[in-house]
Amino acid sequence: MIRHTVAFRLKHEVGSAEETSFLADALVLAKIPSVRNFEQLRQTSPKNDFTVGFSMEFDDQAGYDTYNLHPLHVAFVRDRWMPEVADFLEIDYTRL
Repeated sequence: MIRHTVAFRLKHEVGSAEETSFLADALVLAKIPSVRNFEQLRQTSPKNDFTVGFSMEFDDQAGYDTYNLHPLHVAFVRDRWMPEVADFLEIDYTRL
């Protein structure tokens, strides 16, 4: 199992219509067949500047690769992520 996480900050204000639109459009990622347990999370810690997080799981590396190359993911990254995300940190985990 691979858990893919990304913490990020949008160029938009927290709670704005633009943030709401971005998060709604990001739900398309959960429709990619290899994605399991997709979550959108609000950052609460004052220890960093990120405001939002996504978490999802894949059964294996092949599922993760399928996600990365899937047209829905590619389009979301190109059309929404790149122009609207100010900063991010991606971390992928496997169980010990």
